[in-house]
Amino acid sequence: MSDILEQLEARRAEARLGGGAGRIAKQHEKGKLTARERIELLLDQGSFEEYDMFVAHRCTDFGMQETKMPGDGVVTGWGTVNGRQVYVFSQDFTVFGGSLSETHAQKICKIMDMAVQNGAPVIGLNDSGGARIQEGVASLAGYADVFLKNVLSSGVIPQISVIMGPCAGGAVYSPAMTDFIFMVRDSSYMFVTGPDVVKTVTNEIVTAEELGGAKTHTSKSSVADGAFENDVEALAEVRRLVDFLPASNRAEPPVRPFFDDANRLEMSLDTLIPENPNQPYDMKELILKTADEGDFFEIQADYAGNIITGFIRLEGRPVGVVANQPMVLAGCLDIDSSRKAARFVRFCDAFSIPILTFVDVPGFLPGTGQEYGGVIKHGAKLLFAYAEATVPKVTVITRKAYGGAYDVMASKHIRADVNYAWPTAEIAVMGAKGATEILYRSELGDPEKIARRTKDYEDRFANPFVAAERGFIDEVIMPHSTRRRVCRAFASLRGKRQENPWKKHDNIPL
Repeated sequence: MSDILEQLEARRAEARLGGGAGRIAKQHEKGKLTARERIELLLDQGSFEEYDMFVAHRCTDFGMQETKMPGDGVVTGWGTVNGRQVYVFSQDFTVFGGSLSETHAQKICKIMDMAVQNGAPVIGLNDSGGARIQEGVASLAGYADVFLKNVLSSGVIPQISVIMGPCAGGAVYSPAMTDFIFMVRDSSYMFVTGPDVVKTVTNEIVTAEELGGAKTHTSKSSVADGAFENDVEALAEVRRLVDFLPASNRAEPPVRPFFDDANRLEMSLDTLIPENPNQPYDMKELILKTADEGDFFEIQADYAGNIITGFIRLEGRPVGVVANQPMVLAGCLDIDSSRKAARFVRFCDAFSIPILTFVDVPGFLPGTGQEYGGVIKHGAKLLFAYAEATVPKVTVITRKAYGGAYDVMASKHIRADVNYAWPTAEIAVMGAKGATEILYRSELGDPEKIARRTKDYEDRFANPFVAAERGFIDEVIMPHSTRRRVCRAFASLRGKRQENPWKKHDNIPL
């Protein structure tokens, strides 16, 4: 019996060693952790239950039968993050460069099936050279199997991808279909075709970092939701994100103890809005002063800065925040911000996370670049996302809410539940100056008359009371009471039940 136990321990030790001490050392030299070290940091200590440790590839071509390694380049199983169950796979770059084989893919698909059946998030730690060339079409089939699992799991369980090394070719499409993608600066990259192929086909000379590094995907392409300095920080932040998310679409978002007064007043918010209507202010100040303990997990912070998205807690309960940012493009909606916010709103709705919207939007960004780029259709994505969302929705208009952008930003007309406005709110078709020049075009030659007309328009429309008179605004609130009013609004909506008409699925304007 002792011989069998020793044999088991020896085989386990071999599997844990992955590609061997030499390759592990090379991984460390690059500033990267091994697959197992990453899992240890991600999960609660001692909680990891590994599956398929001894699985090996079945390939016999190109002498592959001579090099079989237990685990086949991916570590899979489940564990807990702050006591809550998650499933995880971590690709091992020390084994065949983390390349995906038929059995490698089967291991990933297995835990994804288990995650759906048991209602728990899946976290993928990607570090792979791509498809295993020696297996040919079998490895491509493996990718497609994983892609299908991603699609079928979408909206059922949260899926998080962390790119911690190379991710190229077909490998990029699995992360692309997950809910959140995070990257590690200077050691991870994603692209469909690498720099060499790009040079051959288009004569462009570009580095891997420029083509698909963390900066590119967080600030230009919007493929990634965030980037971190190293593996340790990335995994710590993923743990923090998991704390905001429900286990599945059947579970309630997690509630945690909070140490902040729900009735807290923030007197400084009474002077947040500048006297000059064209002067910007930082909307993040309002978000932080509304959130429990000032804790805000921002999503896509480096992309489309004119809109802010992320998670806060109110009375210990997760809430998704969407907010115009006057510091960037005056808070205008454009193609990028509409896409960014629409995807976030749809995620929140899929997983029953209430949505809080802070509005200061002068309209959609004008220009040929926007029109040629399809701002109409992209803006419609955000409108569509808000309109179809059935979760509790609370809106606070702080300053400008002009034109169609007022409608889009969770207005009462697209089923927002509670709509508040600060006394500084201006809800109108457009700004006073532009409206006056259209309404009184014949008087443009008389500056004094135009100034008087503009003042009259401001007195009539540059306030929230016209909308309040019609019931489009539920209450005009004092800025310092925002946290208290918003907390009470969401508390009143906890029993909300709303369903859309039956359909196979909608046809969002992609």
